[in-house]
Amino acid sequence: MAEVIRMPRMSDTMTEGTFVEWHKKVGDTVKIGDILAEVETDKATMELENYAKGTLLYIGVEKGQSAKVDQVIAIVGKEGDDVQALLASAGTVAKAEEKAPSTETKQAEATIEVAATTQDQSASNTEDGRIKASPLAKKIAKEKGLDLHAISGSGPEGRIIKKDVEQANPIAVEQTESAKPQINFAPVAGVESYEEVPVSQMRKVIAQRLSQSKFTSPHFYLSISVDMDKAMAARTSMNAVSPVKISFNDLVVKASAMALRRHPQVNASWLGDKIRFNHHIHIGVAVAINDGLVVPVLRFADQKSLAQLSAETGDLAERAKSRKLQPQDWEGNTFTISNLGMMGIEEFTAIINPPDACILAVGGINQVPVVKNGQVVPGNVMKLTMSCDHRVVDGAVGAQFLKTLKEYLEDPVRMLI
Repeated sequence: MAEVIRMPRMSDTMTEGTFVEWHKKVGDTVKIGDILAEVETDKATMELENYAKGTLLYIGVEKGQSAKVDQVIAIVGKEGDDVQALLASAGTVAKAEEKAPSTETKQAEATIEVAATTQDQSASNTEDGRIKASPLAKKIAKEKGLDLHAISGSGPEGRIIKKDVEQANPIAVEQTESAKPQINFAPVAGVESYEEVPVSQMRKVIAQRLSQSKFTSPHFYLSISVDMDKAMAARTSMNAVSPVKISFNDLVVKASAMALRRHPQVNASWLGDKIRFNHHIHIGVAVAINDGLVVPVLRFADQKSLAQLSAETGDLAERAKSRKLQPQDWEGNTFTISNLGMMGIEEFTAIINPPDACILAVGGINQVPVVKNGQVVPGNVMKLTMSCDHRVVDGAVGAQFLKTLKEYLEDPVRMLI
């Protein structure tokens, strides 16, 4: 019985393919596994492998022409079969087959997916010495023990095809192989392994909340560099008299809280049909623990001293790591800070922590050349990047906030006024 060959879907995004070359012509006897043609898809040029036995009775697409997926491109059968009747029948059932592909079509597509190799994957005969050959040619060469490097290809752009391998002179190939330097590599012994760990409830919540934030909130990012020379000197002086050690993160929290007081548009939340501008300032500070990330909240941060903020941050971090935080410890944030500077990260972006409109990503302090008074001198620079929800915060508003934050950090005395 004659088989109607349709254009298979050779990639997940393919809608049509262009025929680069037909390797068979009408009247040729074809076997299962023969390469009928080469087809250029949206991703690469691939080989169209035959899945029917008989005579090629009809070619519906000429070289250089395109065919849509599931379009009739060829018919294979016995000499004397009524090609026109088959074409007419194929045309009447085409729509039905689009909804429910025939067994033959499914088999063809499965065969193509397994056997077809793209030109990107089968490397070309270029200066780097790689080989471009059809899968069938490679299989035959392997069975015969032939080196493809010693075989000239007659296909497009020198591609080695089935007949090139079948017509290759084994003696000439052997001589070519013997002229090559032999390199013996010791076998590598290794065992593939992996471990699968059930997703913890904390990780599930993190995935759900941050996925919702990233794909719901239109994020945009603002970055600024801060000269930390004065902040470093001020911190040294403060720690000489402070009852607790003040960190650079404490300085960022305090400066952010004071900047939020001056820019309440940033201290806000998107509620769908309204925007909430918070009058209180509750800053969430991201803390990494074994199973993920928690964000305990420093309430009324703008009203607390640096020593208070340091002590409270340390207490919350310890309770977070020992899993002793209560819901009131992580609820109610109006702005979030994530600091990876202590881990050597210079700059990064963070995903907004709902219900906040912004999150500040803090990098480490690095000594770099800076220009001061017309002279290039060593300077200590810290990079800040703020992720903003564009539904609430516009670029100018976010920029003004970062400008104020920079002023506080570059001259910490301002925070005392």
